Amino acid sequence: MMLNTYLQGLAVGLSLIIAIGAQNAFVLKQGLKKQHVFWVCFACALSDSLLILMGVSGFSAVLQHYPQIIQFAQWGGALFLFWYGLQHALQALKAESTMQLSANSESRLMQILLMCMALTWLNPHVYLDTVILLGSISTQFTDKALFAAGAVSASWLFFFTLGYGARVLIPVFENPKAWQFLDGIIAAIMWAIAISLVFDF
Repeated sequence: MMLNTYLQGLAVGLSLIIAIGAQNAFVLKQGLKKQHVFWVCFACALSDSLLILMGVSGFSAVLQHYPQIIQFAQWGGALFLFWYGLQHALQALKAESTMQLSANSESRLMQILLMCMALTWLNPHVYLDTVILLGSISTQFTDKALFAAGAVSASWLFFFTLGYGARVLIPVFENPKAWQFLDGIIAAIMWAIAISLVFDF
């Protein structure tokens, strides 16, 4: 029974996190660039773990009583994602985009982590899915801590697999057009999420 609870938490966690979104696209691109991959994966997994624990511990009730928190994330997230998508759209239009990164193009760790945090904490879908939905599902289990442990494990497994597994695709992205295509796809994803944030609430 204990193993079953853990595995169900793992399965639910993976099902919620595996969809392509702003956070996952960011981790994928950093993995392809080989820029601060460990810290990006660590920050994403740690953020998810905190959100999961908030949901399981009952913070979902707070969000339901104070929807202003999600509304703030809704509008702030929409503006941020539109801007972030625009940056990728501009990069996709540059013919010289390549995977060859010079030392001068290496992004600073703090900038990368701040971007990572914004993509995570300014996305209201994170609160709705991870905190409220997962928190609600956890009430079905006697041992909520074990369910949470499974969901947390899913986050760490997924992000580190995505971040370091992206290296398999590096030969493909030695072609500048592949890199431009990825930037275009990321821009489309960011804008689609931004639009959904404005019209879904």
